Amino acid sequence: MLRFFGSLAITLFSITAQAQNYAPGEVIVRLKSQHGSAQSFEFMGRAVSNHAMSLKTSFSKMNMYHFSLAAGQRVEDTIVDLKKDPNVLYAEPNYYLSKSQVDQSSNSAQSVATSANIGAQSVWTASGGVPSNRPVVAVIDTGLDTTHPVMVGTSVVWTNPNEIAGNGIDDDSNGYVDDIHGWNFVDNSATIYDDDGHGTHVSGIILSLDQNIFGSTFQEAKIQIMPLKFLNGSGVGTTSDAIRAIYYAANNGASVLNNSWGGSDYSAALNDAVAYSYTKGALFVAAAGNNGSDNDSTPMYPASYAVPNVVSVAATTDYDFLASFSNFGSGTVHLGSPGVSIYSTLPNNPSVLYGTMSGTSMATPFVSGTAAQMKVVSPNMLGYQIKTILLGQTTAVSQLQGKVNTSGRLDSSASVDFAKTASVESSQPAYNVSYSSDRELASNIAGGGGGCGLVKALSNSGDSSEPPFGSSVAVVILLLAPVLILLALRMQSPENRRRYDRFKINSDVRISVGDRELIGSVSSLSLGGAQVNTTALLQDGGLITLTISSPTGDEKVEVAGRVVWSAANKAYGVAFDQAPQSVLSRISDWTRHLKRAA
Repeated sequence: MLRFFGSLAITLFSITAQAQNYAPGEVIVRLKSQHGSAQSFEFMGRAVSNHAMSLKTSFSKMNMYHFSLAAGQRVEDTIVDLKKDPNVLYAEPNYYLSKSQVDQSSNSAQSVATSANIGAQSVWTASGGVPSNRPVVAVIDTGLDTTHPVMVGTSVVWTNPNEIAGNGIDDDSNGYVDDIHGWNFVDNSATIYDDDGHGTHVSGIILSLDQNIFGSTFQEAKIQIMPLKFLNGSGVGTTSDAIRAIYYAANNGASVLNNSWGGSDYSAALNDAVAYSYTKGALFVAAAGNNGSDNDSTPMYPASYAVPNVVSVAATTDYDFLASFSNFGSGTVHLGSPGVSIYSTLPNNPSVLYGTMSGTSMATPFVSGTAAQMKVVSPNMLGYQIKTILLGQTTAVSQLQGKVNTSGRLDSSASVDFAKTASVESSQPAYNVSYSSDRELASNIAGGGGGCGLVKALSNSGDSSEPPFGSSVAVVILLLAPVLILLALRMQSPENRRRYDRFKINSDVRISVGDRELIGSVSSLSLGGAQVNTTALLQDGGLITLTISSPTGDEKVEVAGRVVWSAANKAYGVAFDQAPQSVLSRISDWTRHLKRAA
């Protein structure tokens, strides 16, 4: 007999049609054989004849290929067939990726003050004058407003030294015609406009480690910014375009790659691209993500790749606390960096040149900008050594203990000073990619979301219009301690009211159901409610973990439930019949002093 704790039944979601989290009709394939070998030519022939696939992009040095499929071909079916080919190392969807920003507000006032002093102003002079060979930071993002007064005044925008502008010829034979200042992988053009604002804001933060970007006059920058646009005007891009941007940056001299974006889907192809940047001696700085979750258990990519040149960055507040939205992870997130209400450049509006944004997107470029100044003072230093110094020179912060690997926040001044006198290492450790073999199509799910809450609407992402459990199925979840939510929302006495507004938050939850993926929006009742980490298949026997937060949000307990079919409710539900007594006792303590409204 099924047993459920609690008596409150809440409709968790209904099912309608919605697109999957990868580009329809596209796959990425890597072969085992060498590029140009007889086996690779044989595979290409089979791809065309047997699968009607068309080549879109070739990454020859990685023996990786991006294909489009014929009309009517399912990505899932094609991948299953491709994996049967003895020459295929892996085949996967072309996953979507997005910027790691949580909010934006235009502001023409002076720079927002911060008490988290990373030593930026001392770096302006510590790194000396303009070097003859300025280090290049690739900003892989939404583009850049190259006409912004700060960008023009500092001459910071990278110029391809081997390309002649406007002659319609690929002078340097890198595969891109007239790529004078980088490339737009969204439109496949040399026009790197920023139709979102994110890339320009990120670039300004990087430049703020070089000089005062809010002054009336500017100096020539000691660094260069290579704008590579792969995110569209909505801040969304594909894995294939991210790989193209990384490949371009690594092959065209970028020593630091800034990546203020990510996604929850593991991609072996993206892993390979990051590893390729390591072979070029570059540093790969990546945003940890804005889900407020633990990357040790719920990875965010590319920040969670174990490539030695990756630096994963969490966001901190003005007072060195972990930002409420920031992902963390004592094993996989390396350090904190300011990421709340960061004031920087905005594009395309002469009357509003600056504004604030928040997110790990903003924390990441502080690290990239610091790394670039370290290259100014030590031009031959490789990315791996720069990472070692960055992590070794952080400012210890008690609030980050157990949250990031170094238990510290970025110290730009100390890092640059250390790089000045450090002996340069001429080599870096060998690294071979170890693929996550336990991750299959649509099984890498972003549990946890952006905060506690209930899934309000979930939809079927498969190609079939038929819901996975029938046309009228609604899934009902019976919460472990619904009284906690009821009491928390109905407190009437001032001493028992919450200090903060915690009633609304939006996020996404994805659940893999066979060969389909369900994507839902989360609407939070309260941060003192329940967080559903939907990391299991939604079928009989699947596991779901609830993280129950205390009314103040400073304590949490977890309990696992199993997805079962309830004949009485005619719906799937979650049974928590093995909840430890210690969990129930802790929740009882939390609710003992709360008062119910009349």
